Amino acid sequence: MLTQISAAACHGGTVLKLAHASPLLGCDMKLSVFLPAGAALRPSDAAVDAAARLPTLLFLSGLTCNEDNFITKACAVRTAARLGLVLVCPDTSPRGLGIAGEDDSWDFGTGAGFYVDATEPKWARYQMFSYITRELPALLQAQLPVDPLRMSIFGHSMGGHGALVCALRNPGTFKSVSAFAPISNPINCPWGHKAFGGYLGTDNKDAWKAYDATELTRGYSGPEVPVLVDQGAEDSFLKNGQLLPDNLVAAAASNPRMHLEYRLHKDYDHSYWFIQTFIDDHLEFHHKHLTA
Repeated sequence: MLTQISAAACHGGTVLKLAHASPLLGCDMKLSVFLPAGAALRPSDAAVDAAARLPTLLFLSGLTCNEDNFITKACAVRTAARLGLVLVCPDTSPRGLGIAGEDDSWDFGTGAGFYVDATEPKWARYQMFSYITRELPALLQAQLPVDPLRMSIFGHSMGGHGALVCALRNPGTFKSVSAFAPISNPINCPWGHKAFGGYLGTDNKDAWKAYDATELTRGYSGPEVPVLVDQGAEDSFLKNGQLLPDNLVAAAASNPRMHLEYRLHKDYDHSYWFIQTFIDDHLEFHHKHLTA
């Protein structure tokens, strides 16, 4: 059950901070949600009228982030309010599980769930792929006016990787997918080696490919999916080989079922200033496909 921690009026709608117990992850989880004017959180035993359900965008944040970063920094609410979109911003990992070493690294463990279902026993509670694609949507649909038939997904950096993977592994679930500076080919970058080795083990590299957007794009055979990717040319993580978007672009070009628009922007970096600049393009992109 979703419980309300706080609520604030914003652009005619409401920004909510919500929490729930997650049996899957074994801890309490938080999320931030923007509801346009007239929409509200319902009690768990109250049915949500199908006619009141709204197109919904799920945003996955990057390394070190939580449920607050996007909703407070991206300047997305004004346009979401105008377009009538629900924004849902979950946390990036389980928290406070008491796993030895979970807080030792900024790019592994707490705040760095990488949107995979861990198979290594120590990290067995790190089931962020299933959380994003199964547990969280069920909670949202029970108490919020989200429309499961009109849902899209996007994200930034690690969250861009997560958005692409969630969409490509669940054909037809999301109407569209977009990403800001995604980790596009994690099986070939240091962040991916660390995360996948830790969560999935070092012995089965085939398991890594199941969470690699470039590999999934190359072999994708589901319904045609529109994809928008924005990348800053001055992004330090692009320059040091963590993101590898060219590999994703090449994979998409080889697959006629993939419709990828890739935009490289001079002068922009990896920050939320970059996201702010192009956030309206992403919201308009998703709104087009959610309301077609």
